[in-house]
Amino acid sequence: MGPLAGVKIIEFAGIGPAPMASMLLADMGATVVRIDRVAAADLGVPMAEEHEFTRRSRAALALDLKKPESVALVLRLIDGSDALIEGFRPGVMERLGLDPDVCLARNKKLAYGRVTGWGQEGPMAQAAGHDLNYIALTGALHAIGRAGQKPTPPLNLVGDYGGGALYLVTGLLAAIISARATGAGQVVDAAMVDGALSLMTPIYAMQAGGRLTAPRGENQLDSGAYYYEVYECSDGQFISLAPIEAKFHAELLRLLEIDPVSMPAQRDKTGWARWKAVLTDRFRTRTRDDWCRILEGSDACFAPVLSMAEAHAHPHNQARGAFIDVGDYRQPAPAPRFGTTKLAAPRPPGSVPVAEALAAWNLSAAEIAALSGT
Repeated sequence: MGPLAGVKIIEFAGIGPAPMASMLLADMGATVVRIDRVAAADLGVPMAEEHEFTRRSRAALALDLKKPESVALVLRLIDGSDALIEGFRPGVMERLGLDPDVCLARNKKLAYGRVTGWGQEGPMAQAAGHDLNYIALTGALHAIGRAGQKPTPPLNLVGDYGGGALYLVTGLLAAIISARATGAGQVVDAAMVDGALSLMTPIYAMQAGGRLTAPRGENQLDSGAYYYEVYECSDGQFISLAPIEAKFHAELLRLLEIDPVSMPAQRDKTGWARWKAVLTDRFRTRTRDDWCRILEGSDACFAPVLSMAEAHAHPHNQARGAFIDVGDYRQPAPAPRFGTTKLAAPRPPGSVPVAEALAAWNLSAAEIAALSGT
C-alpha cells in the first residue's frame, strides 16, 4: 500500500539520516530490507530496538559483509532493487566490494543513495563529524540564537534530517523516476552540508536583500523582532507569536486591546525593545490556557509552545491524527498525506519477518530460507 508500492530498496544500517530516509520511503509503501551488522557497533546513542522509531515498517537481515558469501547475497538482492541507501564514510562500500561501479554494472537502473556529512569528496570528506559540525560550515548555526548569546544547536533537525534524510529521499525518488524513463541508474550524493546549505537559500536571499543585516538575534526571524517571538505566561508556560504581515499584526493588537497609535510602528526597529517590554508584561498577566482561549484559531499567528508530552493531546493534532500508536509507543504519523493513495499502518521495529519482505524480490522459497537463515 502507498504510492511507492512495488519499489524495492536495500538499506545498510546506519544512524541519523539513513534510517530516517528509509522510514519515510517505507511509510510511503516501499519495501525496504535493512542489512544489519552481525556484531553490535558503536553507532550514535544506543537504544533498544523497540525505541528505534525510525526503523519501523521494514525487515532486517544480519550479515557479516567481510565474508564473500554475504556480499554475494547482497548483490543478489541488489539485482532486483530499485534503490540502495548507505551512510558509511567514503570508501567503505568500495572496500566491501559493493561500490557503485559494481552495483550499477549488475543493475543498470539502480539509484545508489549515499548520505554523508561532508560528501564523497573534498578536504573534509574523511573526517568524522555530526549534525552540529555540518550546519556550522553552512552559516546556519551562526545565524541561530539570541542577541548577545552564542549560537544555539537546533537539535539535529537541520543537518541530519532536513539536509540529510529529506534531500536523500528527494534525490532517490528523482533517480528512480529518471531510471524508469531512461533505463540508466546513477549515484545520489546526499551530503548533509550540501542539504543544510540548500535549506539556507532563502536566508542568504534575505541577507542579499538587506533583510538580514543585524547581528544574530536582532533580525526579524531570529528573535530580534517582538512580533516573531516566544513569550512567557503567568504559569511559566510559553506561547509563540508570528504576525509578520500588517493585517495579522493588527489582529493581534485588536485581540490584546493595544492601541497601535500608542506604540512605535511595526517595522521601526528602534521601537522593538519597547514593544517586547510591553508584550512581555502583557503575556505574564494570564496563563497559557487563558491566552489560547483569546488568541488560538485567530489570524494573530499564535500557537502555544507545547512540550513533546503535550503535543499529541492538542485538538488540532487529534483531529488530524498526527500521532499514531505503533506497537506500544505513540509516535508521529507518516507524512505527507495523499489524496487517493492509502498508506498502510506503520509496523513496529523488528516486527516485519525477513521472509515476508524478501518475497518482493521474487526469490524462491529455498532462496528466502537461505537468506533469512544467514
